[in-house]
Amino acid sequence: MEWQKLLCPDRIRAYRGRPGSGDLRTEFEKDYHRIIGSASFRRLQDKTQVFPLDRSDFIRTRLTHSLEVSSFAKSLGQNISEEILRNIKDPQFFASYKADICDILQCAGLLHDIGNPPFGHFGETAIRDWFRRKMPELRWKGRPLTEVLNPQMQEDFYQFEGNTQALRLVTKLHYLVDEHGMNLTKGLLGAIIKYPVSSLEIDKKSGDIRTKKMGYFYADREVFQEIQESTGTFGKRHPLAFVLEAADDIAYRTADIEDAFKKGCITFERLVQELKDYCPEEQDGDYKDMVSLLERRRTRAIEKGITRPDANAVQNWTVQVQGKMIRSATAGFVRHYEELMEGTCKKELLDGMPGTLMMRALGDIAYRYAFISAPILKLEVGADAIFSFLLERFVDAAIRYDSDEPMTAVQEKLMSLISENYRAIYHVYAKGKDETERLYLRLLLITDEICGMTDSYAKEMYQELGGIK
Repeated sequence: MEWQKLLCPDRIRAYRGRPGSGDLRTEFEKDYHRIIGSASFRRLQDKTQVFPLDRSDFIRTRLTHSLEVSSFAKSLGQNISEEILRNIKDPQFFASYKADICDILQCAGLLHDIGNPPFGHFGETAIRDWFRRKMPELRWKGRPLTEVLNPQMQEDFYQFEGNTQALRLVTKLHYLVDEHGMNLTKGLLGAIIKYPVSSLEIDKKSGDIRTKKMGYFYADREVFQEIQESTGTFGKRHPLAFVLEAADDIAYRTADIEDAFKKGCITFERLVQELKDYCPEEQDGDYKDMVSLLERRRTRAIEKGITRPDANAVQNWTVQVQGKMIRSATAGFVRHYEELMEGTCKKELLDGMPGTLMMRALGDIAYRYAFISAPILKLEVGADAIFSFLLERFVDAAIRYDSDEPMTAVQEKLMSLISENYRAIYHVYAKGKDETERLYLRLLLITDEICGMTDSYAKEMYQELGGIK
C-alpha cells in the first residue's frame, strides 16, 4: 500500500469549492467540521459507554469517550509520523503527510462509535439475538424470510455491528445535502473500516484481526469497493485502522476502571490487590512498577492533604498508564511497519508490547466488577425488552411498507414515525432494485432508525408505544 493513496482526499461525491471563498482548510480539516456539526455526533452525549442512563456528570458517555479516543488517536498520529520521518525514513512518506494523518485520526476517533445503537455494546447483541430468533418466523408473501433473503443479507443482521453501521451512517444516512451522507474523504472512510470483509467472510478463528467481524453491509458494497479502490487497500486493513483501534483500546480500558471506581463498583484496595494477583507468572518489572505507582500516587495524595486520596490516585494513575500505552502502540507500529504497509499484519499494535499485560488486567477487572455487576445486568435486561418491543413492532410494519402487500392503520402510523430522512434515503437506494433487495433495505431501515436513537429516546418510545407512559 502507498501513503499517497491511503491518504486519499477525494470524496464519493466530488465537489468544487467556490472561487475566492478564502477557505484554506485541507479536505481532512473540513471533515472534522462536518462531523462535529452533525446531529449524529451530538446524539452520542445520550448514548451509553458502560453505565446506561447514568445521571452523573463524571461518568463517560459515547460522546466523551469518542473525544478521548480522538485525542489519543491524534497523539499516536504525531508520534508515528515522526518515527517514519526520523527513523524508518520511508521515501514515499512526505513531511506534509504528518498533518493529514493527525487530522484523519482525529476525525476517525470522533466517528468510531457513531453507528452504535443505544445502551452500549449490549445494543448490538440485542439486535443480533432478535434477528437470529425471529428471522425464521418472519414471513413475506407466505414464505419465511430465511428463504427470501440471500445468505449475505441474512448474515448482515445475524452479525450486526456498530462499526459497520458507522460506515453506513456517514456515507448515506446523514441526509443533509443528498444521499451521500457527510460525504467525507475516502482516506478517512478507509481508516474507520476496521474489518474489510463482508458478513459471509467473518472468520474469528483465522488469527487475522481483519476477519474478526464484518465491515460493510450488502447494501453498502459499492461504497466499500469504491473506498478500497481509491485507497489501494483491496481487502487489506488500512494502516491507520490499527492506530484507531489502539487509541480506542487505551481509552476504554483505562476509563472503564476509572468510571467503575467512581461508581463504587471497586475500592482502591481491591483494585490494587486485583492488579497484584493478575497472572503473577507473567508479571515483569514494568508491570510491577505500574502497580507500585498507583500505591505511591495515593501516598502522595495523603501527604498533600487531598480530601479523596483514593480517587485522586486512580485518576492520576490512569493518565500515566495512558501515556505509557501510547508509547507502546507507537513502538508496535514501528516494529510492524512493513507488515502494516503490505497488509499482512494480523495482530493489534499493542499485542506483545510492553504494557500488554496491564491492558489485559484492566479489561478483566472492569468486566468482573462493572460489566457483570447487578445494576448493569438489570439495566441490560431492561434494554433487551426495549429492543425486542421496538424491533417487533417496526419490523412487522416495514415488511409490508412500500410494497403491494396491504398495511394496517397501525403499521402505517408506525412507519410514519421513522425518520423522514431515513425514509428518503431508503427510497433513493430502493429505486430500481428487485423485490428481495427492497425487502432487505426495509429491514435495514429499521436498524438504521433504532441505531439513531439515544438511550432516553429509545426508552421513551418504548413507553409511549407500549402504553406505559
